[in-house]
Amino acid sequence: MSTSATSPTAKSVGRVFAWVLAAVLILLVAAAAWVGVRAVLAYGHLRDAQTAASALSASLADPAAVATGIPALTDDTAAAHALTDDPVWNAVEVLPWIGPQMSAVATVAAAVDEVAQSALTPLAEAAAALPPDATRVQDGRIDVTVFTAVQDAASTGAAAIGRAANSVGAIDIPPLVGPVRTAVEEVGTLLDETEATASALARTSRLLPAMLGADGPRDYLVLFQNNAEWRSLGGIPGAMALVHADQGGISLVAQGEASEFPRYDEPVLALDPEVEAIFGTHPGRWMHNVTQSPDFALSGALAREMWVRERGGSLDGVIAIDPVALSYLLAATGPVTLDTGEVLTAENAVPLLLNEVYIRYPDYHDQDAFFASAAVGIFDALSRGGANPTALLDAFARAGDESRLLLWSAHEDEQALLAETTLAGGLPESDAEESRFGLYLNDGTGSKMDYYVRSDVSVVWDDCTSDASGAVSGTATLTATLTNEAPGDGSLPTYITGGGSYGVTPGVARTVGYAYLPTGFELLDATITGDTGFGGGYHEGRRVLRFSSDLAPGESSTVTVTARSVQPGASTVAVRATPTITSAGEIVSQCEVAYDQGDRSGDSAANDSERDLAAPKASFTG
Repeated sequence: MSTSATSPTAKSVGRVFAWVLAAVLILLVAAAAWVGVRAVLAYGHLRDAQTAASALSASLADPAAVATGIPALTDDTAAAHALTDDPVWNAVEVLPWIGPQMSAVATVAAAVDEVAQSALTPLAEAAAALPPDATRVQDGRIDVTVFTAVQDAASTGAAAIGRAANSVGAIDIPPLVGPVRTAVEEVGTLLDETEATASALARTSRLLPAMLGADGPRDYLVLFQNNAEWRSLGGIPGAMALVHADQGGISLVAQGEASEFPRYDEPVLALDPEVEAIFGTHPGRWMHNVTQSPDFALSGALAREMWVRERGGSLDGVIAIDPVALSYLLAATGPVTLDTGEVLTAENAVPLLLNEVYIRYPDYHDQDAFFASAAVGIFDALSRGGANPTALLDAFARAGDESRLLLWSAHEDEQALLAETTLAGGLPESDAEESRFGLYLNDGTGSKMDYYVRSDVSVVWDDCTSDASGAVSGTATLTATLTNEAPGDGSLPTYITGGGSYGVTPGVARTVGYAYLPTGFELLDATITGDTGFGGGYHEGRRVLRFSSDLAPGESSTVTVTARSVQPGASTVAVRATPTITSAGEIVSQCEVAYDQGDRSGDSAANDSERDLAAPKASFTG
């Protein structure tokens, strides 16, 4: 009789295996408990850090109070970092599904801690060491040592925030569960914004001392752009002033009018053939037209050359500002009484400087005197130092964000730093964050009719898809509607209507526009009310469409430009447009799609688009 029995060796092996399995399970349970407890504690510290940060942001006006509150913030960020960076946590990060979640949390905690330790601490300490009202203008002078004192801290802080932003930006988003993904994206956005601010502070602390004459006297030409007569960067630079800077002291030494400059037979500087093909030679031959090109580096160089030819001397740079920006400054300085007896305020600056002056003073000599008085009055208000420094900085920042304040430096090292900012007024640059259109408007009436023309600009993704890395492909449409809201009763004076001097019926507003496609996009279609067609060319790799419209009072015209990305890129499409009286800044559209996991259901639509592209477009003639 045979029997079946398990051998002693097999039993021993089974027991050992069971013990090992049990031990592994126990370790896994212990590890899970360990990680879970630490995750809860880390979350608590991060929440406390968030509360501390909110309290600090509310007391930014008192640097000493901020410096005092920093240690509590850094204690919490350091604790959260330590809790998410130990051998057990690191081991869990390699596991499927749960691993990416834990890795993302650890990366965010480390990034936040680096910002607190390496950026906020040195910046707060440097700010606390400054005297009260350190940035206030006093007796026409700015203390440049304020900026040199924070240079090191600003550079260190910007670098630390940049490293933190890059580490969070490198997190693999698709594997993350909803709450973790949302948290990572929110922190990433916050770090990107903070990096931009910190970088701006670092650049400012390096630029301003030299630009304010810390290393020797400087002279700058200030162009006052008139938004009632559009140019690509804002308006014609009708009035101008020469400003002298020396050891932080600023003085207004001369004034002028664009009408005092001749019309040159040839451009004062050689123009790039691409620029000349699109804009002709006008930007280089008339002071009124230097801002017709949407690249302020070119505008500044042309204006500098014209000024030096006629006035002599030398210039270290050119600044452009418009009346809307001046209204922001007046909100900080308070009202200014002019030589004429009129009071210039934040509320009346725009209508008074861009419209009412032409009605009150029909003679252009009287207009020039009025503008000169306004320039002196505002400059004196800024020089006296009565403005609240925070409000004044906010006014300048808003003007810069809206491209109403532009700056070009004749010093290459300074211009290289400016080129990274909105102050540079450069061509619309696309990057990893945004694909940018440009929409630039110019008056063709020879008048001040653009005070009455409303520009409504938008940009949208018509369709877009995102791959696993978050890169987006799709079709985007830029739309611009111009409306002439001038009175149609013939009541406007000749100086505003142009009087038909350029072949345009009085009351009609003629606009010449230029639409720039983003780099990496190809044109699909372009239409304009009345089907007047398009011209154009290429400008530094960008397709440019030129169009024009004549609008009688009450009429509107709409331009649409549709283009698609040649390869995957930024998830946001944006447009930078000419700053007008009523609109400025960047208009954006975010691609709102789920991450593409390989679904090819859109192939048919893509093929249809290719067929459409091959077909001729009757509305596009350029």
